[in-house]
Amino acid sequence: MPNEFRTDDWADYRMNYREPHLELEPLEREEAVVGEALEALRAAGVIPHTSYDGARMLAHRRAVEELFEIPWTAITPRMQRLLYALNAIARPANMLGAGVFCGNTFISNAGAAVGPGACYTAVNLIGIEIREEEAERAERNVRRIDSTGTARVVAADAVQFAADFPGQIDLLYLDADGAGGRGKGIYLDILEACFDRLAPGALVLAHNSVNGGDALRFYLEHVRNGSIMAASMNVVFDPEGLEVSRK
Repeated sequence: MPNEFRTDDWADYRMNYREPHLELEPLEREEAVVGEALEALRAAGVIPHTSYDGARMLAHRRAVEELFEIPWTAITPRMQRLLYALNAIARPANMLGAGVFCGNTFISNAGAAVGPGACYTAVNLIGIEIREEEAERAERNVRRIDSTGTARVVAADAVQFAADFPGQIDLLYLDADGAGGRGKGIYLDILEACFDRLAPGALVLAHNSVNGGDALRFYLEHVRNGSIMAASMNVVFDPEGLEVSRK
């Protein structure tokens, strides 16, 4: 069995995709569930501690609600908080986010370093979106929150961009879809393209670890192989899920 954190309500805790800011549960419950997930990740050796600034996270959430154009999203409030918290804990100098659509998932990661939720200083936070019109929308959204240019979105193929990225990568977020029926199976291609530049202890976050289906089978086998990654845990508190792995 994979190393896993799973809540009893994971299948029922669902987004209305067209209402990205809808509250799905009391804030106290959201905080508690994410706190339990972080503690499980710490106990499994994936992250070193569980501390993050909840007030800054809420400031980030308010800015996204006010400033972002989000046509739809599957990112639940729990997942938004978890992504923010993992970045606030890991504090990646260089972060790549593959498959960022309108930029909502990207800024859930990058928001720990830019905008009103910032708690550290990063170097490069780059979102990659293959569809040019969506990359442009995501970049417009990000610019409304980050005036520094540290966080930015590019229109590119994620496998090629990851292969060509010249620096060390401290956190890799995966949410892309491959063409030709490849689907979420492209995660493994992206990871392998930049694996040699992942820093020791780098985090790799793979969205849709639950509903990614057979397309993610080889990726999950790969990151759960202890000779490849130091630790990996599947966080299942909504129908999408997030596999969190440490090199």
